[in-house]
Formats: sequence, C-alpha cells, structure tokens
Amino acid sequence: MNDRHHDPADGIAFVNGTYMPLAEASVPLTDRGFVRSDATYDVAHVWKGSFFRLDDHIERFEASMRGLRMSLPYSRAEIAAILVECVRRSGLRDAYVQMTCTRGVPPRGTRDPRLCQNRFYAFAQPFVWIANEEQRRDGLKMVVSSVQRIPPEAIDPRIKNFHWLDLTMGILEAYDRDAIVALLNDGHGNVTEGAGFNVFAVKGSTIATPDRGVFEGMTRRTVIELAGEVELRCEVRPVAIEELHDADEIFITSTAGGIMPVTVLDGRIYGNGKPGPVTGRIHDLYWAKKQAGWLSTPVDYGTA
Repeated sequence: MNDRHHDPADGIAFVNGTYMPLAEASVPLTDRGFVRSDATYDVAHVWKGSFFRLDDHIERFEASMRGLRMSLPYSRAEIAAILVECVRRSGLRDAYVQMTCTRGVPPRGTRDPRLCQNRFYAFAQPFVWIANEEQRRDGLKMVVSSVQRIPPEAIDPRIKNFHWLDLTMGILEAYDRDAIVALLNDGHGNVTEGAGFNVFAVKGSTIATPDRGVFEGMTRRTVIELAGEVELRCEVRPVAIEELHDADEIFITSTAGGIMPVTVLDGRIYGNGKPGPVTGRIHDLYWAKKQAGWLSTPVDYGTA
C-alpha cells in the first residue's frame, strides 16, 4: 500500500483485495451499486479501540445480502478480519467502519442483475457523529417531516440501502424549519425514522419505538435489550405522531452517536429544554456497558 501522500488516520479502504488510502478508493462508474443504488451496506463503529457488536453487524449485513440475492466469496470471519485490518492500518481508536456489497458491473449488452459479480468494499474513517457535542448534551431540535418514508411494500427498510432521497428531503425540510433532524411519516399518521436514526417516545416508565417502516438499528436493538435493566417497559409498535407530541421525553438512537435527547419537536420545548431523566438513565447505561467491554471486539493495532 502506497500511502506516502496520505495520513492513514484519514481513512483506509479495502477494494479488490487491496488496502489503500480511503482518498484513493473508487467504484466503477458502471457498477449497479453506483448507477442504480443496487447495493447494501452496514456500519459498525470502533470506540476506544474496540468494535461494538461487530458480529451482529456482519450478521445483519449478510441478511441484507440474502434479501437482495447477493453473495460474496468471504466468510463472516474473513469480513471481520478485513474490517479489523482497515482499522488497524488507520490507527484510529474511534472509527466509523463501513462494509458494502454492490451488485457489480453487468456484462456488456445485458441488464440482467443475475449476471453481475457482486463486489465488496470496506473502509474505516474517523468517527462520524449525527450531532455535535453541544447537541448531544443539551438536546436536538427535531421536526416531523411532511415527507413520507418510502413504504416497506416498495423497499424493505430492514435491508440497509442507499435509497436516501426521501430522507435527504426530510433533512432539508428540518433546516428550513430551524431544526437539526427530521422524522419521516408513514402516510397513515405514524412516525417511522430519520436519516440514520431511530426514535423512542417516553411516557412514564414506558418507552415505545416504531415497529414498521424502519431500519432496525443496532443502537435501537441495544436499547430494547437494556430497557429492563433500568426498570423500563419497551414497546415495539406503531407510534402515532400525536403520541410523540404528547410524550414526556423523546430520544433518538444511532451508531453515529448512541442515545441522543430531543428537547424541541415541531417548535415545542420538552423538559424545559433539558434532556429528561429516562433518557439520561438509558444514555448512561449504554456508555457504561461499552466502557466495561460489553459485546466488544478489541483491535490489535500491533505496529500501526
């Protein structure tokens, strides 16, 4: 790998069996992953030198590939080794790590997706946060967008994909309305998800998160699993827009930030503009478990 002109800490990629600076990585212009959004991906993260839930991320990635009728010549262990090596070579102790499978380049003269050789890409780069430090501490401004999420009957959102135009239009609407993040509706009076995050509504000692029309995020899964440890009942079911407006607290979850409080929704201030106690309990437990090495895979940096 020739990285004389690139700092490894800016990112390392794996393309066509070769490790290289992220700045030099590329995808063929005719790859269906680029021209047709015909791809799936997953994002794991490294915190203080260890992956969190690496096996779960790879298992979900493989499930997404099966859902799109894709396959790769790599075992689960080999994918894990590639991701770890990207991080090791970068030297990053806090990293955003993505694995991607594209449909590949179609043979000349055909558009048959079955004839493509699926391609694997991976990279590690400095950790990416949805919100800055002040927003994570004091809370986010969020809106329920007028944009409807692509329905699951069209594209199964449980398969992580690059179909982000609805989410992007939601982001733009949030900015237009003096907010940071947008939550899309399902067209039937319920909320779904936002760009890269899931949502939870808090009422008393119960938290609720949408069950349909959402990507089942890893941090969402973690909150569902940990709720009982802080004496909370977790319900996975439809969440109406009105229910969210009537909630005691609201928080969002994402690999790119963990548990993040929402203190303003559609212009209404929650909890006097401060994160609520339930959100705080879940936030603190989440980070304490990670600090203790729960579900972690340490990276051996060796001579990196």
